[in-house]
Amino acid sequence: MDMSDNSSPATQGGAGQPREKFASRIGFILISAGCAIGLGNVWRFPYVTGEYGGAAFVLLYLVFLAILGLPILVMEFAVGRASQKSCARSFDILEPKGTKWHWYKWFAFAGNYILMMFYTTVAGWMVAYAFKTAAGELNGVAPDATGEVFAAMQADPLQMFLWMLLICVIGFGICGMGLQKGVERITSVMMACLFVAIVILAVNSVLLPGSGEGLRFYLMPDFGKMIENGFGDAVYAAMGQAFFTLSIGASGMAIFGSYIDRDRRLTGEAVSVAGLSTMISLLAGLIIFPACFAFGVNPDSGPNLVFVTLPSVFNQMWLGQLWGALFFVFMSFAALSTVIGVFENIIAFTMDQWNVSRRRAVAINAVGIIVLSIPCILGFNLWSGFQVPGIGDIQSLEDFIVSNNILPLGGLFYVIFCTSRYGWGWKNFINEADAGKGMKFASWSYVWIKYCIPVLMVVIFVMGYLPKFQIWLGLA
Repeated sequence: MDMSDNSSPATQGGAGQPREKFASRIGFILISAGCAIGLGNVWRFPYVTGEYGGAAFVLLYLVFLAILGLPILVMEFAVGRASQKSCARSFDILEPKGTKWHWYKWFAFAGNYILMMFYTTVAGWMVAYAFKTAAGELNGVAPDATGEVFAAMQADPLQMFLWMLLICVIGFGICGMGLQKGVERITSVMMACLFVAIVILAVNSVLLPGSGEGLRFYLMPDFGKMIENGFGDAVYAAMGQAFFTLSIGASGMAIFGSYIDRDRRLTGEAVSVAGLSTMISLLAGLIIFPACFAFGVNPDSGPNLVFVTLPSVFNQMWLGQLWGALFFVFMSFAALSTVIGVFENIIAFTMDQWNVSRRRAVAINAVGIIVLSIPCILGFNLWSGFQVPGIGDIQSLEDFIVSNNILPLGGLFYVIFCTSRYGWGWKNFINEADAGKGMKFASWSYVWIKYCIPVLMVVIFVMGYLPKFQIWLGLA
């Protein structure tokens, strides 16, 4: 067993310049969960679940959360807390002298940027639909015409740019206020509102007449449906969804580890964060699938499920305008919580890497994100002819790069770094993870984490690419 100890001052709790801290433990949990809870839970999870047959996919997703997501989440928290830095400097501090683990930071930084290049656009759709629904713009629209409303918005690059710009202004504005006064205070309020809204919506959906078939689709596993849609694709999608849901693999959670003290063990904190994130995903399914089946709507309509399928469902509901507006406000809060979390990671990286003030880091990255988000917008209209075989348009390509490549490969990097004698080492990781009170990390899991997880991830990664290679080579 590798129990090497690549010692450094940071290994014993961090050293260096004073760092901002969360005001409370609940603030850390809510903000970390807020970063994890986002469109991955309430937009991506339901439509991927619908595409791969419902409950069987949910079960597979939960397995990956437990055996892959949770250990890597603890590792991200541990690297952040031990170094007291973002990934811009964390690996420089923790790596053995003369090694090059710190090169990973550019991979992670790119991942955060590419994520925001399409995430801000989709988040803008949520805010747009909250306004459209509340204003009654979708009232009385025929079911087959809801797609035309969405298509009209996508065809208008100026409208989409303005909604994306609003998301960036809100997100960077909150981050510019600082960790406690901005990020922690506002995200905590948004999370509280989100939980209330999603519970109300889920209860309303489950109680709809005819919702039973949707509950069976969502809660009773049928692996035959999954196999029909491609078991390898489903496994690949479930792994990617587990990483996307928890925002792990691109140091999206490590930054929050750098903001907390060593009075609590990290496994318990990771379980709390993962539990809240998973609960939101499952509740989102309870909103969508019973409602779809209650009104005879197809649940496997892909990324357009939320914007095309659900508005027609709300139109048929009693008080549908109210439920629809509440749903998209909830979606907007979920999206903004992740935007704020990832923006904070990007800002902290800039501050640590180039030693600039928070205000300057906000200004630089706000311009960068806004400009680089434009291709995603244009991909739905002026550049709609750009299509990658087996993947899709610009937004689909950016999502594929992040969800199916950067996040799982980044997660694999954390596993190797925290278990290898040539990296930080298992002993240092366990010491950091188990500092404080609470749930201890399962030290018996060393063999599983060091050897089995990398093999499993590589196998799944290859499985996911095989169908695409067949398409690219003209074999499918």
